[in-house]
Amino acid sequence: MWDISGYLALFLAALGAGSLLPLQSEALLVGLLLADAHSVWALLTVASVGNVLRSLVNWRLGWSLEQVRHQAWFPISDHALAKAQTFYRRAGHWSLLLSWVPVIGDPLTLIAGLLREPFWRFLLLVTLAKSARYLMLGALTLECM
Repeated sequence: MWDISGYLALFLAALGAGSLLPLQSEALLVGLLLADAHSVWALLTVASVGNVLRSLVNWRLGWSLEQVRHQAWFPISDHALAKAQTFYRRAGHWSLLLSWVPVIGDPLTLIAGLLREPFWRFLLLVTLAKSARYLMLGALTLECM
């Protein structure tokens, strides 16, 4: 059953959920799993890829932040940015394993880019964290079916 609309909706929800938008890719994933009309592994892969891709966009935006952070329109105060940088420097790259956590995960990926976290390490840790979240959610959902 390869109805593309379910996969596309999940991809877009996961992509948006990786930003600061209040989207719930987890709820859509659970609904699609409960509907039992799509491949479980394909759903988990689509959700993970969409969410990781958005984190890569955040990382790249962070990489570019230094060029515009002193503009009047820039939405983050120097104090808030310094506080986030201090946290990331103290916690290190392992803090990216928290990139799946709502509210703190998305800014964390942005700060990782600002502090020039190497691409491959960033990709590995964020993929591990975000995929594990969807895998656990999928396992819990299927266990309850």
